[in-house]
Amino acid sequence: METNLQGRLRNTKLPLSRGLLPFFEAVVNSIHAIEEAGIALEKGKINIEIIRGPQEQFDFDSGQKKPGPKPTDEIVGFIINDNGIGFNDVNMKSFLTLDSAHKIEKGGRGVGRLLWLKAFKRAHVHSVYESEDKKLYSIDFNFNENVGVDNEEPKEIQGEAIRGTAVHLDGFKTKYREASHKTLTVIASNLFEHCLWYFVRQGGAPQIIISDNGHTIYLDKIYEESMQSSADTSSIEIKKYKFELTHVKFRASSTKSHIIALCAANRLVKEENIRGKISGLWGNLVDGDGEFAYACYVSSPYLDENVRSERTGFDIDEQVNGLFSKSEISLADINEGVLASVSDYLSKYLDENKKQGRERINDFVSNRAPRYRPILNKIPEDRLIVDPSISDKELDLTLHKELSEIEGSFISEGHDLMRPKVEDTIPNYKERLEEYIRTVKLIKQSDLANYVFHRKVILDFLSIAIQKNENGQYAREELIHKLIIPLRLESNDIVSDGCNLWLLDERLAFHDYLASDKTILSMPITESESIKEPDILALNVFNSPILVSDKNSFPPASIVVVEIKRPMRDDAKAAEDKDPIKQALGYLNLVREGKVTTQSGRLIPNADRIPGYCYIICDLTDSIKEICEYNQAIRSSDGLGYFFYHNNFMAYVEIISFDGLLESAKKRNRAFFDRLELPAT
Repeated sequence: METNLQGRLRNTKLPLSRGLLPFFEAVVNSIHAIEEAGIALEKGKINIEIIRGPQEQFDFDSGQKKPGPKPTDEIVGFIINDNGIGFNDVNMKSFLTLDSAHKIEKGGRGVGRLLWLKAFKRAHVHSVYESEDKKLYSIDFNFNENVGVDNEEPKEIQGEAIRGTAVHLDGFKTKYREASHKTLTVIASNLFEHCLWYFVRQGGAPQIIISDNGHTIYLDKIYEESMQSSADTSSIEIKKYKFELTHVKFRASSTKSHIIALCAANRLVKEENIRGKISGLWGNLVDGDGEFAYACYVSSPYLDENVRSERTGFDIDEQVNGLFSKSEISLADINEGVLASVSDYLSKYLDENKKQGRERINDFVSNRAPRYRPILNKIPEDRLIVDPSISDKELDLTLHKELSEIEGSFISEGHDLMRPKVEDTIPNYKERLEEYIRTVKLIKQSDLANYVFHRKVILDFLSIAIQKNENGQYAREELIHKLIIPLRLESNDIVSDGCNLWLLDERLAFHDYLASDKTILSMPITESESIKEPDILALNVFNSPILVSDKNSFPPASIVVVEIKRPMRDDAKAAEDKDPIKQALGYLNLVREGKVTTQSGRLIPNADRIPGYCYIICDLTDSIKEICEYNQAIRSSDGLGYFFYHNNFMAYVEIISFDGLLESAKKRNRAFFDRLELPAT
């Protein structure tokens, strides 16, 4: 079976944000090479050079760069030199085999060199190694996408030479280069983070030096300064097995997560992100020396004995139940024991996070979701600790889940209360009943708070909609219309909370038929054939004998017409097509003349005398004021509108300015807003 290198590269994923990962992995390969060489780690050495500017040529024979153009700030490659075992026959065979299992015991997957070609155009390798017969050989080859590996024939070295390998990652691709870190300090810190385990483990790491234009950073210095003083050890016992914990505060500037790392034979085997698994553990933590990310490295003879041969996991059950649950240990047992110890170790650093999380909830509930305020005291404290950076959406979902659980337990408890248990005493039952009633009140208060907050949001939207936008224009009337009620719908199409007729009049919520931007012809309450479209038209039929007696000569119904105009529109004229008052009265007259019926088709007597209520929502421009004066309308006491009764049309007409509409709605709801401590606008 053949393998297509270009095809494998297409199927190999490397995010733009991880463009330095191939370079990091090349450094890890050098660490492994030094380990395989059998030399003491303190004698191992890895020299790294950042290559900037137009690519300089590297002379593998002399180990020196050839003179070239002056480097610029652009990173174009990296050179990694080590004094490890080199590309001997076994390692070369492994390199030529995709998905090689040669280094699987070190956590390798045989695909690292594919990442080289994802971020770099090519790699040059020069290596000196010792053969089985103790002779020295050198090998030079290129590795690229088009050819794969070429020039891999080894040559015997006559004389002395230093064993080791130089890998030159050449031609850093633009898209990865631009998305990657560029300064020596940050690159060194991120490399240190990637190789952290090799510094923390028993025996440590070889000396790693990274240079850039004459500036040099030693990674072991980073370890000494930011890690060594922050590393603590402790031990725990889980079902008679001892586990050693190394607590590390990682201070390198990166996005490293808080982790637990299970190790075996001085090698990292399994790493688990514990963000959110300990109350208050999210983001970076803070101590007297600044921010840090936390890592706990776990080692034990038990882990050494149960690690898989390829060191990719452990032959330990996730859970142990039944007969052996008290003696055999599981991964869940290990995680539970380690997390408890970690929680205790970090407790003093988590208090501030917990405080900020609770403040985030309080702020969200106060300003965005007051519906949850009544139930906060019913939620366990440890479940009210959230990441302060959580989005409003995620926080809303979290609190809604808690509310749903309370409602679920409330329903279950209600059923239980309906069937008292034989062993229940009267005082016990009474206590349960009182708690149930308290929960009912909390849930109903939550529902009411949600409804009131919805009104607050709608008023805020309306306040914005009637102002000039950034282009100096006012919103079209359709926007105002949609805030009050969706367009082209009828009563049966609108869910109970789908419209906001309360903005105009709370009584409009009670109607027998309502249409929004529908032709009069399409309305089932009239036989009129007019295709004109009132903005809003509603019919209310009074069926209560208390309100309408048999002797009442007026029809047991009323018609409401609402006409909405664009904010600051000033073109109202006496002609009906421009005069909003004439428009509203005209719609009223057309409906009456069409023999008004109920939705079920029953004729309403004296339809031509059905009382009408016409509301005109517009700004009080000069032309509107002129029309109001023409109709002898009375100015309201607050100066924000006009009203009058039209005898000929038997209709009450009210002209309401947008400011008047907004202020009136605010006043009607102010008591509710104040009760929920919503901010005033």
